[in-house]
Amino acid sequence: MLMTDDQLAVRDLARRFAAHELRGRYQEHDKSGVLDRSIAQEMGKLGFLGCELPEEYGGSGAPSVTAGIIAEEIARGDFNVGTGILLSTSLLGTILSRSSNSELARHWVPKMVAGEAIVGLGITEPATGSDAANLKLRARIDGDDYVLRGEKTSITFATEADGFVVLARTGEAAEKARGITAIFVPGDAAGLSRTGIDDVGGRICGRGSLFFDDVRVPRRHRLGDEGKGFAQVMIGFDYSRAIIALLCIGAAQASLDDAWAYTQQRHAFGGPLSQMQGITFPLAEADAMIQSVRQLSYHVLELRDAGLPHTAEAAMVKWLGPKTAFETIHQCLLTCGHYGYSKELPHQQRLRDVMGFEIGDGTAGIMKLIVSRERLGALPASAPADARK
Repeated sequence: MLMTDDQLAVRDLARRFAAHELRGRYQEHDKSGVLDRSIAQEMGKLGFLGCELPEEYGGSGAPSVTAGIIAEEIARGDFNVGTGILLSTSLLGTILSRSSNSELARHWVPKMVAGEAIVGLGITEPATGSDAANLKLRARIDGDDYVLRGEKTSITFATEADGFVVLARTGEAAEKARGITAIFVPGDAAGLSRTGIDDVGGRICGRGSLFFDDVRVPRRHRLGDEGKGFAQVMIGFDYSRAIIALLCIGAAQASLDDAWAYTQQRHAFGGPLSQMQGITFPLAEADAMIQSVRQLSYHVLELRDAGLPHTAEAAMVKWLGPKTAFETIHQCLLTCGHYGYSKELPHQQRLRDVMGFEIGDGTAGIMKLIVSRERLGALPASAPADARK
């Protein structure tokens, strides 16, 4: 992918910020398990958050590719800052700005872009997992309000967010996705309680559960049409999946850069490790895989900017990105030997952090199912019967 002069300038700015402001505190943040809101505000001032969103909502209307460039560079410094602050702003900012409720969008999206507010997405439930259309949390109408009752789990920023876009069932269970409505719930709503989950990685992102005990919100907090919330929210995932892949690649690139440098600094058997093919060949293979995933990820964003279909390609990078990143970081850890196995180096944390996206936001199995459906659905009617099975 060739970058414009503006994109090169943004990349360099984001790279400097990640190196000077994020990388040195990456492991400290993991130990504290607390999001430093001042980082979000600083990123907002630099224009890193929601740059692709419309200007009327505080963004700069930049191409999706530019947002991907920023995400990759930020993740090289602190993967969790990228996945938490950047990703949530892009995904939720897009959902809110495209909804028919301009009042909510004009209030929340500019605050998100400025790093002054964090919004979470409430989809997953204890009994549904990847079956996102089979939700149980119900929103019943009572006068001018929706009253929500039920539970959400595995929600990013469950313990941190100032508000949530929640998918709730307003129709019958048999309606599946057609009976689901998107509703904005303020974080301080009466009857809403939260608990955190002690995760292996991604600790500052505050993953946890939300409990709705007859939470009452105005019907004007509905996003889009009733019963259309599932499609409205899920359409944003084609975009976020490419961003997730680039975040994972950014973290893997940081480990790979460190590993290449280590092979030149460490000497054994009469010379630097860089002279040993058994050490360098696995890193060369990882380098090639990272480049491949990176190019496909930016291709997804280029398709999005051109208004072209990209669902299959987005699903491809969503499972391939975290997988490639995990395998690359693992190899980098092994390259550094017993030193790499210590908590002194960040390889182990990057390994724990990227692992989460092998599960969250769609497992590899679900992504492959999406690719299969897209490809089979595109077969012409004249295709051989065995090819259409």
